Amino acid sequence: MTTGAISEAERHQLLPLHRIAPSHAWVPLRLAELWEYRELLYFLIWREVRVRYKQTALGVAWAVIQPVMTMLVFSIFFGRLGGLPSDGLPYPVFTYSALIPWQLFAFALTESSNSVVANQRLITKVYFPRLIMPLSGVCVGLVDFVVAFGVLVLLLMWYHIAPSAAILTLPLWTLLAVGSAFAVGLWLSALNVRFRDVRYTLPFITQLWLCATPVAYSGRIVPPFWRPLYASNPMVGVVAGFRWALLGQTRPAMTTLAVSTAAMLVILVSGLYYFRRTERTFADIV
Repeated sequence: MTTGAISEAERHQLLPLHRIAPSHAWVPLRLAELWEYRELLYFLIWREVRVRYKQTALGVAWAVIQPVMTMLVFSIFFGRLGGLPSDGLPYPVFTYSALIPWQLFAFALTESSNSVVANQRLITKVYFPRLIMPLSGVCVGLVDFVVAFGVLVLLLMWYHIAPSAAILTLPLWTLLAVGSAFAVGLWLSALNVRFRDVRYTLPFITQLWLCATPVAYSGRIVPPFWRPLYASNPMVGVVAGFRWALLGQTRPAMTTLAVSTAAMLVILVSGLYYFRRTERTFADIV
């Protein structure tokens, strides 16, 4: 050995040491990775938007046709024939103002729930934060939301309804709707990898959720005793907030908003940890 040479033991001491250990009960979320892989997120969103409208005859018009046709059905059967109250507002605009956030929620929930299985080839080839997949599915729904919102503006002009200063809170209700879809989508996307029945039960779950949300009816018909439990559905607070911001209705009760927001946060935090806990097995199962 020459003078100044480093022995084998000393060289190993200079190298960085990485200890591999099994995950503990509480795994780190590492949300900062989402920002590091933001370009991949943009690519997945753009890919889904292009695929969604690439081979459709009407293209982005479907974002308008679906809520408009649903509004017409609700207006005829629930408004005119059923005589459900609309809080003194024209029933079409009363319903459509709730269908806009509901369509955002339902579409984002479906896309995020199927996102992991739909990207199975990508999962097995390269590493990236798996949270990007349900997040990209949620963000795609914002495109339809913006397009369909233009029809709502026309309805407000047709019925001479001028929004008040409460419209400034609209981004908050939109964020609550997106957060609710992302929260539930985290649970369903992780479960969908192991139990493929989720994709078949999702339409049924969405239909039941629609019935439990005051889209076709006013939330005031719910008895006061049941309203705190009813507000545990995060979309109850979203719909009430949208109607207040756009139609000038009475501000939603603070209890309703607090319960809806708290329910969303509980589902979101628990969904994040469950997703992170199970994502290490995605490549093996998917």
